[in-house]
Amino acid sequence: MRAQSTGRSPIYGANGVVATSQPLAAQSGLAILREGGNAVDAAIATAVTLTVVQPGSNDIGGDLFAQVWDGTSLYGLNGSGRTPQKLGLNVWQNATERTFGWLPVSVPGAPAGWRDLHERFGRLPFERLFADAIRYAEHGFPVSPVIAAGWARVNVPDLPECREWATVYGQRPGAGELFVSHEKARTLRLIAGSHAGEFYHGEIADALDAFARETGGLLTAQDMAAHTSEWVEPISASYRGYTVHELPPNGQGVAALQALALLDGLPEHGLHEQIEAMKLAFADTFAYVGDAPMPGLLEESYVDSRRKLIGPKAIEPVPGDPVRGGTVYLAAADGEGMMVSLIQSNYMGFGSFVVLPGYGFGLQNRGADLSDDPAHPNAAGPGKRPFHTIIPGFLSRDGVPVGPFGVMGGHMQPQGHLQVVLATVDGGLDPQAALAQPRWRWERGLHVFAEPELDTDGLAERGHRVEVTRERGGFGMGQAIWRLPSGGLVAGSEPRADGQAAAW
Repeated sequence: MRAQSTGRSPIYGANGVVATSQPLAAQSGLAILREGGNAVDAAIATAVTLTVVQPGSNDIGGDLFAQVWDGTSLYGLNGSGRTPQKLGLNVWQNATERTFGWLPVSVPGAPAGWRDLHERFGRLPFERLFADAIRYAEHGFPVSPVIAAGWARVNVPDLPECREWATVYGQRPGAGELFVSHEKARTLRLIAGSHAGEFYHGEIADALDAFARETGGLLTAQDMAAHTSEWVEPISASYRGYTVHELPPNGQGVAALQALALLDGLPEHGLHEQIEAMKLAFADTFAYVGDAPMPGLLEESYVDSRRKLIGPKAIEPVPGDPVRGGTVYLAAADGEGMMVSLIQSNYMGFGSFVVLPGYGFGLQNRGADLSDDPAHPNAAGPGKRPFHTIIPGFLSRDGVPVGPFGVMGGHMQPQGHLQVVLATVDGGLDPQAALAQPRWRWERGLHVFAEPELDTDGLAERGHRVEVTRERGGFGMGQAIWRLPSGGLVAGSEPRADGQAAAW
């Protein structure tokens, strides 16, 4: 593993590490490890605290996905919610506002995800994991710089159901200014004390039902009560002797895996081939991924056929024909071998901008990506889990865990996964250096964005339309923790965010 000067040093620890995009949240998880909690306890505490200290990226009303290595096996949790039963395809097709407000709101899965992770793997009492988050909500915390800058840029839609946003979040605190939310503290107490029961079957579910009826929403108490998380088998692909693990659809993790599989079959590759592989993988992902069985996007014969499309010139990607069949990320590891890769999100910044009066939290707008094409696997309809951009990653070699990693940021996420894996495996970099490498981002067609430090020589001659930009927000924000051969841990936290890796 090769170190590289990045402005931040990698963080080493022997007993445990937590890495995430906001330092106070990382410290919350570290405190749990010091108390004797395991990596899942630390991850839950970090995740709950992030809903308070980074509300423009995730909230209590968002979704969650996780991978957990328990020391012997890797488990996946799909904690995404479903659309309301009243959401028919005709309702979606006839709507004028599909991005914000009630229509794109699906059942929040994060509180149930915290509970289900704890029930299976947790060690400390569930209520203890909420203590720091409740304290920060009740007494305030100083907002960190990147979060404050994003908060200041928010444009709130003028919809009746979004007007509570100004009451809860309209203060728009600057860097270092305190933000307080007594209502959110009370909500977190209700969730902690009932193991999320009040959220899905009690007071909070009833309040959401009433507010939806008052303001034209489709969500009901019955939708909330029907919610369940799902334990799933991670999917994987090999690259240069390593195995990269993602979760199956309804998320886009398969895009990162297919791109890596395409590159693994090339004797060598450069930036052009990496971009082309990612484009082909996205074309398939956008065409075939939704709340439906995944077609054979990772089948060897299909990957081989797609690889033949990677030539000397950039192409406009189109989907193949396979066999049918605003976000925060955190990583945690303890000294006993348990490791967690967890991601949760509102989707677009503050999500739908629907905030429940009296409870201090907002709801996601994950349904914004639903399709009005009835033949598409992500077609709008009742009780469907929408396509998700959020993906927690995990890396192993020869059945031995290397560790959790992730890069948040919409459709940058699989592109970030690809680039972090390449920097780690091909470049031999430590996690901090791998995360700090300059990045590229494919958007559409032949158009590619690049950070100024990235060497893009030769791309234009191959047909790529390259735009160099100093806007860091579009290139993702990630974390990673690797277990060392010595048994210790080394971690990195994305330099594009306020984050921190904290160890002991």
